[in-house]
Amino acid sequence: MFAKWGTLAYKRRWVVMVATLALTVMGGVWGLGVFERLNEGGFGDPTSESIRANKLVEETFGRQGGDIVIIYTAPTGTTIDSPDVREKAERQLAGLPTDKVKTVASYWSLPQPNPFGTADKSKALVAITLQAPDSNTQLKDYAAISDQLQVDGVSALFAGQIPVQKAIAEMSGSDLVRAETVSMPLVLLLLVIVFGGLVAASLPVIVGILSIMGALALLHAISLGTDVNSFAINVATLLGLGMAIDYGLFIVGRFREELAAGRTPEQAVQRTVGSAGRTVIFSATLLVTALAGLLLFPQAFLKSLGYGGMSAVIVAAVISLTLLPALLGILGHRVDKFSMPWRKRMARSEHGSGWARLGTKVMKRPGLFAIPIVAVLLALGLPFLHAKFAEATEKVLPVGNESRVAVETLNKEFPAIAKTGIDITLTGDPGQEAVQSYVQRVADVPGVDTAEVALGPKDGRWQVAATLIGEPLSDESKQAVADVRELAGPQGADQVLVGGPTAVNVDSLDAISDKLPWMALLFFAATFILMFLAFGSVLLPIKAIVMSALSLSATFGVLVWIFQDGHLASLFGVTPSPLDSGIVVLMVAVILGLSTDYEVFLLSRMVEAKSKGASNEEAVGIGLAKTGRVITAAAILLIVVTGAFAFSQVAMMRFVGVGMILALALDATIVRMLLVPAVLKLMGDAAWWAPGPLRRIQEKLAIHEGGDVEDDDDDHPAPRQSVPQPVG
Repeated sequence: MFAKWGTLAYKRRWVVMVATLALTVMGGVWGLGVFERLNEGGFGDPTSESIRANKLVEETFGRQGGDIVIIYTAPTGTTIDSPDVREKAERQLAGLPTDKVKTVASYWSLPQPNPFGTADKSKALVAITLQAPDSNTQLKDYAAISDQLQVDGVSALFAGQIPVQKAIAEMSGSDLVRAETVSMPLVLLLLVIVFGGLVAASLPVIVGILSIMGALALLHAISLGTDVNSFAINVATLLGLGMAIDYGLFIVGRFREELAAGRTPEQAVQRTVGSAGRTVIFSATLLVTALAGLLLFPQAFLKSLGYGGMSAVIVAAVISLTLLPALLGILGHRVDKFSMPWRKRMARSEHGSGWARLGTKVMKRPGLFAIPIVAVLLALGLPFLHAKFAEATEKVLPVGNESRVAVETLNKEFPAIAKTGIDITLTGDPGQEAVQSYVQRVADVPGVDTAEVALGPKDGRWQVAATLIGEPLSDESKQAVADVRELAGPQGADQVLVGGPTAVNVDSLDAISDKLPWMALLFFAATFILMFLAFGSVLLPIKAIVMSALSLSATFGVLVWIFQDGHLASLFGVTPSPLDSGIVVLMVAVILGLSTDYEVFLLSRMVEAKSKGASNEEAVGIGLAKTGRVITAAAILLIVVTGAFAFSQVAMMRFVGVGMILALALDATIVRMLLVPAVLKLMGDAAWWAPGPLRRIQEKLAIHEGGDVEDDDDDHPAPRQSVPQPVG
């Protein structure tokens, strides 16, 4: 099927090229509209008790709390009670548009004394609740009124959920632009070095740019039917560019290999699509499956990451199998035009004898390589056993950032206001005495500071507000939420719902814990089935899954050691804190997908050699020789693309960048080039084994391209009839 498509793509190359370019560019222009539809929310589990509690309070009593918290500092020599300061502030706040601002609670509007002023009267607090219920509109309204929140002669700091979200979104956006600006020239330079020519090097970059445009179009379409978090753009850009370059590298490299073997451009396109093209689709399917696991989670934020990643990978694979073969067919031998001086030396060394020699050394003493490598990977993964998870806070912003300083000032100067609370909603019209008794029991829970009736009764509903002693995301606070939920409700109450920031975080983590095993099961099941159908072995997929798990655990172990435990934190410029649960889940999906991606490219060439009669050792050597240089180059290029985020100002983006560097470096070198050949040697011919009934199923459903591509390769001289049966 793939080779036939390669022939068609060559014969209709101009039509394919024009059609793909037109659709992608038009889609990309339309896709720019997605930026108007993005939001910054979706972190909570909408089905959880905490979110239901928050919604019930909003339905009954209206939206509570301040979306924007402003800390005004009086000029030197004055206080917040000075007539001039008070008059200016009240006049400015009174002029806020009522279509955007719902309520304003300030030091000056509340009965005196109140906790909205510091003891020395140097600072005053203002809490503003916006009219809009969704974060996207709230951010726009905040931007519209931000100038009106400034008071002449009085300095202001902006805390609260909306200013912090705005700061994270703006900084992430600027980091993304900077990462692309830095990485693209480096990627092009590295591609020129790898390919030894300008024309060949430019092709993966073209595919990458078009992949991002196509991903934006898909995200825009998705946003018409559901909420999409702005971070989906970051994921789409990262994976769109990274995977397009990966796929382009493999396809262009295989095309030049076929030309070098003396084949015509048409034959080269056909064989390239029939082999490397098939592998691209196969690996893209596995990566999309891994990312599809994010759709299992109830949080809109995680679903958005899945939408962004899946869109980018799908578009990258489609363009790599449409536009790229057409361009290669048009270029033919001109793909080597504008070659660099070192191109001829590269052509003579492209058989990868160095990688084959490495494989031979490894296979002479497989245990000597495999045992220490596995031990080191397991040791690196140990810190992950004590990992802690939470959602992003102001601490992801760099030290000194205005929004972070504002939150820190709020916590220090207004501790009574800044204390995290537990919001408990009671329904069923319990009596006053029963509610007060319940409030006292809540106050007696370890970790709870104070508790009181905050709202109600109204329509048979009450809200009890409790403050926590510890940090909002501390183990003590999480345990307090669990203990409050264990309390029996007041007599007469038919429903007790515990909400508040800490409860939302606890419920979100619980939802992730519940769904993560299903995500892993989906990926591992898909990996096993697809790799079995492709390679005809039941042990190769199991080996791939174990290798991916080792690589994943080692990567996260190091990340915990740095970002949570604080080792080298000053070097990386991060504040030690629990890992962002959503980003961790994203990284799990991407790392699993990429590790299997490289495994597929390597095994495909091994199976190709094995199908021509090569022995187990010969197949491993040929596979390493054919893919070692390309896999290493692909990993280096993807490190440049994703590693640029390691210099991000936002800690969670830096986490992604450092994590991708670690995962790719480990997987493409130690795991893929050393551990895989060692394990395959230890497994021997058993690596290619499958039970008879399964083998017959694989022979009927096999997704290999043996019948499509004319088998005249010279990798191994053995006759066709020597194919071992387990390969299928």
